[in-house]
Amino acid sequence: MTIEKKTVRAGKFVDTNHVDTVIKNYKQKRWIQNSQRLGKEDSLSVWFSVEDIEAFLAKAKEHGADGVRYYFGAYDENFAEKPVYAGRQTLVMVATKEKETATGATNKDIYFATEKGSSILAYNFGQICPPFCSSENGIGVTIVDNGSEGLLVT
Repeated sequence: MTIEKKTVRAGKFVDTNHVDTVIKNYKQKRWIQNSQRLGKEDSLSVWFSVEDIEAFLAKAKEHGADGVRYYFGAYDENFAEKPVYAGRQTLVMVATKEKETATGATNKDIYFATEKGSSILAYNFGQICPPFCSSENGIGVTIVDNGSEGLLVT
């Protein structure tokens, strides 16, 4: 008899209204303040191609992953590799594997052996917007009262 492991699902498909609402909330409650602190517009999104995501998922599966954790991050203020990214937010995808512990199941980040030692199985450097925005789609459009600096449409 074969015992099949039940797939754990943490997310679900959402509609346009949900996406619009969470983006507007983010812009009003975090993005404006982040942008003011940085002295430039912070990133609002990170884009990865389907091929990027498929390649990462294939590598993750090769290492036994059963999930992906998305970490919010920010590039260093003096990020030399891509100066336009300096200080801006990003997303890092990290392969995970569910592990049973004494306190229950948890999703652990996957590490693998390299020539230089152990390394996390992760993917980054998506195209951030701004500054690299293709076209505005109207989702999350927000008018923000920016005090003495006037209204800001984002």
